[in-house]
Amino acid sequence: MNQSPSEQQTFLPLHRREPSEDPERSSAPDVRAQSRRYGIRDAAYQAASQGGGENYFSALALFLHASPFHIGILSALPQLVGVVAQLLSVKLLQYLRMPARLLISGGWAQALCWLPILSLPLLMPEHGPWLLIACAMLYFACGHATAPVWNSLLVDVVETSSRGAYFAQRARVTALTSFVALGIAGMVLTLGQKWELSWIGFLIIFLGAAAARVGATRCQTRIAELVPVHQIDAPHGFRHFLVKSATPDFRHFLLFSGLMHFAVLISGPFFVVYLLRDLHWSYLQYAGWMASSISAQFLTLAPWGQIGDRYGNKTLLMVTGLAVPLLPMGYLLSELYLFLLTVNFFGGVIWAGLSLGLQNYVFDSLRSQERTRGVALANATNAIGWGVGALTGSWLATILPAQVSLGSWVLIPASNLPFLFCLSGALRLLIALSLLRTFGEPREIGTPPQRHLMWELPLVKPLVALLPWRNSRVTP
Repeated sequence: MNQSPSEQQTFLPLHRREPSEDPERSSAPDVRAQSRRYGIRDAAYQAASQGGGENYFSALALFLHASPFHIGILSALPQLVGVVAQLLSVKLLQYLRMPARLLISGGWAQALCWLPILSLPLLMPEHGPWLLIACAMLYFACGHATAPVWNSLLVDVVETSSRGAYFAQRARVTALTSFVALGIAGMVLTLGQKWELSWIGFLIIFLGAAAARVGATRCQTRIAELVPVHQIDAPHGFRHFLVKSATPDFRHFLLFSGLMHFAVLISGPFFVVYLLRDLHWSYLQYAGWMASSISAQFLTLAPWGQIGDRYGNKTLLMVTGLAVPLLPMGYLLSELYLFLLTVNFFGGVIWAGLSLGLQNYVFDSLRSQERTRGVALANATNAIGWGVGALTGSWLATILPAQVSLGSWVLIPASNLPFLFCLSGALRLLIALSLLRTFGEPREIGTPPQRHLMWELPLVKPLVALLPWRNSRVTP
């Protein structure tokens, strides 16, 4: 399971003039509409850069003969550095006169980071994995540094009444573009592998990712020109907020979220190693495996959102939190491509609900004046769990046995990594059973009996609705 940097971005409120103080802006509502269109284009460009570039960092690392330890470091450190850069940029914005400069310069810097990513490992292949890790750290630092200004600006151009629909549209565009970019990049790399020109394949897809990032930066620049960006408040007093202001439920939720990220990332970075190195999949097969998860998320995000609205996000976390431990254990059952494709498809279904529940629980738990600090604290907690989990997994991958025997029964998978996946699943289950009961739903929910919930689950509801008999539990 890989997470994009956008999942860890902090939403911060901008200081703006009232509409009465800005007659030019208030007399031109089409400026907001135009800005929203550029926001949709930005989503497409960002998704192309991620789907056709960032998602293949680990594949490039394996091409450079990276070990599982290198893969763990590649997954952990760039994300940790990115969160630190995001928090530092918030502090910097207290003193920066023109926040738009940080947005634009950070975007161009991230696009230019593709040049050392492509060139340095080629120039010094003996240090290729470590150079890739260093370049990835710089890449994510530049991207995360722009997050506070960009998310605040994007939220501000959307009316409150239509905000949910707009961001749902952006999410659909992101999923669809990522799906297409993954497939194209997989085909390019497969052809390069077939013709023994793998480096040329990486060169093509990464240059395409750089061009997409430039396109996203141009969209962001255009929005910054249309809508004036003002000073931004930096979150402060995290310790005071956690100890004095945060509710016990929210503190227990942070513990659950951080530990769940830890358990997931014990195995998350190593699926690419198992599939490409141990099972000898082609890049196209790997792209199809990733695309199955993205397509599942695209299909089920809306139903999960309806469940969260109707039953509460705590219920959403209960359902998905108890299901997510089963996903990595499936990799010990079979090595067949279609089976693992199916497992990852259902993984996308479960992760769509879990990610939505984790995000929305934070928003529901915090008052508006606390949201900046609370979201930043949740991002930092998840990043720490992410980084420590990836490092722990890289260590476990070196010490776990390659086979398990019980009497005359011997299990010998392609490598020891499926045992690591099972260990991750067992730890996820332990965390879910121990911590899900420690916090409650932060808002009042008027719901039908919980026994009806199963009929509302994604994929279950449309299948039941197709049956010849009509079930009263399934709403039209």
